[in-house]
Amino acid sequence: MNAAAPSVLLVEDETRLADMLCRLLVDEGYRVDIAADGQRGLHLGLTRGYDVLVLDRGLPAIDGLDLLTRLRLKGVTTPTLVLSALGLPADRVAGLDAGAEDYLAKPFDIDELLARLRALRRRHLDAARTLPLPGGALDLDTRLASVGGQPPVRLSERECALLASLAARPSRVFSRAELLELVFDDADSEVTVDTYVHYLRRKLGTRAVDTVRGRGYQLGTR
Repeated sequence: MNAAAPSVLLVEDETRLADMLCRLLVDEGYRVDIAADGQRGLHLGLTRGYDVLVLDRGLPAIDGLDLLTRLRLKGVTTPTLVLSALGLPADRVAGLDAGAEDYLAKPFDIDELLARLRALRRRHLDAARTLPLPGGALDLDTRLASVGGQPPVRLSERECALLASLAARPSRVFSRAELLELVFDDADSEVTVDTYVHYLRRKLGTRAVDTVRGRGYQLGTR
């Protein structure tokens, strides 16, 4: 298989379905890794880079939506399609709220699944290196950030990583401990998080990062 081929992590515990999907995806030109439980899926998702993730919900070890939430908390932004027998509107809402970009109920049409994966990849290629900010954007390649229509400002590597973690989940409030683990894994004091929030506010304005009293920080809302 061509090393430049798009890669898929398929997390599915039903062996026959996983084998069938693997053959289909390989025929479509994908490189495929299969995880039969949530723990293996989490390990692969954190240690390898993929172009797309196909995820069942009812998994052994770690539930599919819990797995997805953990990946998003660790900054993994791989576009994800949830493939589940749970197909009620409330189930779809739960999947999308957990961080999935798409949701397809079983049983499903093969051509529709493949088309949805192509669409996910197109959107991801267009947006993967840019994260929206209030009135601006963060370019992860150049580390240029703009907020509120102001001219872009260059960030340090750590400033960019902190802002990217917040911008990847703009509605989530992150505790200082979570941000310390996500961004500053070589630091041992939550004061480091406060210091870099101060740096971001000094460069981008005080509303770039909001403080949620008693809980932590989130991306500025305006």
